[in-house]
Amino acid sequence: QVQLVESGGGLVQPGGSLRLSCAASGSIFSVNTMGWYRQAPGKQRELVADITSGESTNYADSVKGRFTISRDNAKNTVYLQMNSLKPEDTAVYYCNLKTHGGYFNYWGQGTQVTVSS
Repeated sequence: QVQLVESGGGLVQPGGSLRLSCAASGSIFSVNTMGWYRQAPGKQRELVADITSGESTNYADSVKGRFTISRDNAKNTVYLQMNSLKPEDTAVYYCNLKTHGGYFNYWGQGTQVTVSS
């Protein structure tokens, strides 16, 4: 089994920054994709950004140029640096890990990010 533990959410003013972290533990296949999704009230969960074990990245258009995803393979940890935050970034952010083309798919418990003045 794989466990994902997120940290770093909170309340921030518009224009501010936050850094999310997600540490994976358990039986982790070395070839994997880790990512961040978010779900705002009344909306579907959407991809924010993901990164492969080879460090190829993918971003939602809404966060390009503001968010940066990175990972530390030695620590099985993925990070999301969020800058220039907007109220519309408010959501629960979920860490995700996929292996074997998505056949195995794991989720963290979620961390709340609120952008408000």
